[in-house]
Amino acid sequence: MRITTLGLDADDTLWHNETIFRLTQDRFRGLMADVADPSVLDDRLAAVERRNLALYGYGVKGFTLSLIETAMELTAGQPDGRVIADILAAGREMLAHPVEPLPGVEAALAELSQDYRLVLITKGDLLHQEQKLAASGLGELFTAVEIVSEKDAATYARIFSRHGAEPGQAAMAGNSVRSDILPALEAGAYAAHIPYPLTWAHEMAEAPCGNPRFAELATIDDLAAWLRTIG
Repeated sequence: MRITTLGLDADDTLWHNETIFRLTQDRFRGLMADVADPSVLDDRLAAVERRNLALYGYGVKGFTLSLIETAMELTAGQPDGRVIADILAAGREMLAHPVEPLPGVEAALAELSQDYRLVLITKGDLLHQEQKLAASGLGELFTAVEIVSEKDAATYARIFSRHGAEPGQAAMAGNSVRSDILPALEAGAYAAHIPYPLTWAHEMAEAPCGNPRFAELATIDDLAAWLRTIG
């Protein structure tokens, strides 16, 4: 069965994202240096983020709130006002950070759009993800954009069906094994992992290397050749 519809992740697949979060976390360590050791700070922040995902979802705004909450917890509810101001400033800077497609992305999408229906499937804040797509200059290459609160098998099945593809006619490509690969495979689609140098701990998972519908690709440039081998 030939692939007709290709889902593509956005953050860290089409443009940088985790790098910006890591730089902000480094800044947070500096702000809180006299309160907690970096390892203690990182562990507390990770716990707060996990706890808040169901409430705030994914993205910069939820991350900024988690930074503030972590600062509150580690100072018994009495953080320096300048720390809170700096955290808010860092969050605004993340939201305003320039968006530049990763190397090879624009050319690869232009080629893929000639043969497949391209659907952007991404998690995060609706407004910010829309702004990033517009700033990237890639929007016209996509048939549709799906910004979702979570990526699971039901989400992929629903999206692929909405865009005219049975699971066996669809493929998903992205940098997160947990969000882009495993649930897409569970939905019956094909999936290609395109690693990014940094991965958020929450997105870590074991690659399903024995699955015949899975591929590990070095770069997005390899995606078209892999898709041609299917069906």
